[in-house]
Amino acid sequence: MNRDEICIIIPSRIGSTRLKNKPLLDINGKTLIQRVVINALNITENVYVATDSGLIKDNLKQITNNVVMTSPEHISGTDRVCEAANKLNLDDNTFILNLQGDEPFLPNELISNVINDYFKNLSNVITVSTNISSDEDLKNPNCVLVEIDNNNYATSFVRTGSIKNPKRHVGIYGYNFKTLNHLVNLDPTKNELKYKLEQLRFLENNYSIYVSHYNEYIPDGIDTEDDLKAASDYLLNK
Repeated sequence: MNRDEICIIIPSRIGSTRLKNKPLLDINGKTLIQRVVINALNITENVYVATDSGLIKDNLKQITNNVVMTSPEHISGTDRVCEAANKLNLDDNTFILNLQGDEPFLPNELISNVINDYFKNLSNVITVSTNISSDEDLKNPNCVLVEIDNNNYATSFVRTGSIKNPKRHVGIYGYNFKTLNHLVNLDPTKNELKYKLEQLRFLENNYSIYVSHYNEYIPDGIDTEDDLKAASDYLLNK
């Protein structure tokens, strides 16, 4: 596979409600967004950050100039990624990997698996699941759950509630540029807005989502002060 046909875009907004200026928070000497970018650069040089913040752009100057300024009005990371992709004038068939800006420790093997699985399967969208680590995951609204059919396609996403054989959803999405443009031109669905789960827009408009399962441990993303401390501890114990 030609790595030039892969583009990683990381949406990163400044206005987080739970952690103020979350992308700029320090984790053992580097900011959160710096760590996400450095990790992605292990996969391809085609890594861009899509942001609404000059502060984030300035913070990344020592690592990359691949920053695309986007509107502060987007309601989802997918919409922000799409604006950036259009500004980059990507080819319709370019595979775009949307990596969340608050997941600094995603294993490189996981990301490579997603890319490979996308090209092996005929799906509109690809995402990732991993195993439930404890009963607390089932009750934690920050831990999104995915239900998967026998062919590894997603049938439902929930924050809490009862679904068959739940897996923990990992917020990574992949699609080609043409599909991405179609997705963002769909109206947000009521459930997407209600549950703040952009992937429900895809499912409810009959777009297929293949789920690449990863069995190994994935460090948590950064949503709370506790996550921030856990990330620091993780680095100290590596």
